[in-house]
Amino acid sequence: MTARCPQSLENLWLALAGEQAEEHSEHLCQYKAAGVQSNGWSIHVPSDVTGELGKMVVLPCTFTHPYKTFDRTLTAIWRIKEPYNGTVVFKCTSQSASELCKTAVSYKNKYKLFGNPRHKDLSIRIDNLTWSDSERYFCRVELSGDIHDKYESRNGIKLHLIAAPRIINITVSSNGDHTFQARCTAEGEPAPTLTWSSPHHSNLTSVTSTSHRVTKELQYLTHDGKYTCTAVNSHGRAEGAVYFYKFRASNSSFFMILIFVPLGIKVLVLLVILSLTVFSRGPSSTPTSLARPQQQDSTYENFDRRHSSNQSLPTERPTARCS
Repeated sequence: MTARCPQSLENLWLALAGEQAEEHSEHLCQYKAAGVQSNGWSIHVPSDVTGELGKMVVLPCTFTHPYKTFDRTLTAIWRIKEPYNGTVVFKCTSQSASELCKTAVSYKNKYKLFGNPRHKDLSIRIDNLTWSDSERYFCRVELSGDIHDKYESRNGIKLHLIAAPRIINITVSSNGDHTFQARCTAEGEPAPTLTWSSPHHSNLTSVTSTSHRVTKELQYLTHDGKYTCTAVNSHGRAEGAVYFYKFRASNSSFFMILIFVPLGIKVLVLLVILSLTVFSRGPSSTPTSLARPQQQDSTYENFDRRHSSNQSLPTERPTARCS
């Protein structure tokens, strides 16, 4: 990888030594100032990183700078698509050597700082990888001081994704000409190879593919039974199945009989059950006597009853009889 000097140092070096100042080495850019040679800026990144769909991956990036110590503001930035002007997906800033790098930008909150920029490590972690994450990534460091130094990887890291096959759709459909076809769609990386197994092995097939997704259609289905789609790539295997049964009737009268005869039998059975239920109950009988309502009791009435029960009934005085 060819490294590029930060703008401030690059101008100084070109002024001193002309256009041959930039050292075209794989990792290291050196500069000279006041006759003193010092190690300068460099960024170390792999050209490719491979991650698995749905998992996490770490993109490594380390750098060097010409300062023995640096205690001012440091900013770490990651871009995608292109260097210098690409979309920023991660950014964090550390104000001093004792302060952690605080995240300012994390696209969809899936990018996390994995390294320590104060230890010259800008590595990041990407969680829950999706197909859209397969991009080229560029790391960048900015040091704020008397001269604002900026340094960014030029070639970047290409993130490749791998994935075991997964069948995402399997259906049977009919065209206007009353023919049937089975269609199977699967995805994976590398793109999987699809195979149909069916009761009749002479069906015609057609295949379409876009990137990591493949669709294979089995045409002119004529035999009833189970149709199985198998997807295979170097990372695994997946299967899906669909059942096909084609209704066949000799004429429309047979079709109507087949539908309405069972329905009529069910209605007749329901009527018989309802009739038996009504007759089993019989005529309803009226009660011969009514229950005698209970007399409502109250405290006041109880008092009257107790009071009246203590009074003795008047006795009839004997009648004097004269002799």
